[in-house]
Amino acid sequence: MKNTIPLTFDRRSFLRSTGLAGTMALAQRASSKVEEVKPRLTDFQIACMTLPYSKFPLERALKGIKGAGYEYVAWGTSHDETGSGKRVPVMPVDAPPKKAKDLGKRCRDLGLKPVMMFSTVYPEHKNGFEALKNRILQAEAAGIPQVLTFGHTKGGNRKLWIERFKKLGPIARDHGVIIVVKQHGGTTGTGEACAEIVREVDDAGIWVNFDAGNVMDYLDLDPIPDIKKCAKEVRSFCIKDHRNWPKDQDCGPGLGEIDHYRLLQPVAFTGRVMPLCCENIFAPLVARPTKPEGIDALARRAREFLETVIAGLHS
Repeated sequence: MKNTIPLTFDRRSFLRSTGLAGTMALAQRASSKVEEVKPRLTDFQIACMTLPYSKFPLERALKGIKGAGYEYVAWGTSHDETGSGKRVPVMPVDAPPKKAKDLGKRCRDLGLKPVMMFSTVYPEHKNGFEALKNRILQAEAAGIPQVLTFGHTKGGNRKLWIERFKKLGPIARDHGVIIVVKQHGGTTGTGEACAEIVREVDDAGIWVNFDAGNVMDYLDLDPIPDIKKCAKEVRSFCIKDHRNWPKDQDCGPGLGEIDHYRLLQPVAFTGRVMPLCCENIFAPLVARPTKPEGIDALARRAREFLETVIAGLHS
């Protein structure tokens, strides 16, 4: 019997005739889809605020944070520079951008990258728009990507917030900065409430900062269901834990009742850069350290805890 297979019958023809080509093509497409949807890890920037060191000079705070192993720092509100008990603002609201630029350089000279600064003004304050605008200019000059603001614990003027944020959003974007708003009781006590405002503003210059400790403290709500309702809008965290027992008290991460694995999981695979700024690092029930070395130790413990959580989630 003569061979009926044409001389031009190559491997591709053979695969088509047997149906294997289609199977292999489907497999290749499935493989490429798996690669396309492969989750991108969030770049969590673990920072310590200078706030826990507020009873000591700012310079000591910066050196303590660096010594505790941090690469990133967030500017707090004020520090006792002389030991007199009188607080000096880290950055006055009306300070020229040059002053912020100098402080940013001071941080970097110590090996710290500043990632966030407090606005120290409510968005609805009579001078709120001007103050936040100047904070944007200060942040740009200092190389700080985020300006943090929040509302009054008794409530806030939601309509005015939206009106001002719609104007501030484009200004922030023009200067390479974003404004993030966090929970602080009242009408903006949850991440969901803050996210609703952000969605209505609908500007890439305005986002949410999540403060789980404040959600639990001010409203006595579990922050884990709340983070799931605003995860798409979250761009940073103020890290603060909380206990309701045996005492109602804020504390450092991992020392309270909030599960930080569940807290960070909804934003662990965004592919974004996301600062985690430790606002409270203190142990519950016991007295706060009277010497800065004690705060250094708590800062190191907070960093190591968050590093462990992130490593676990990303594994």
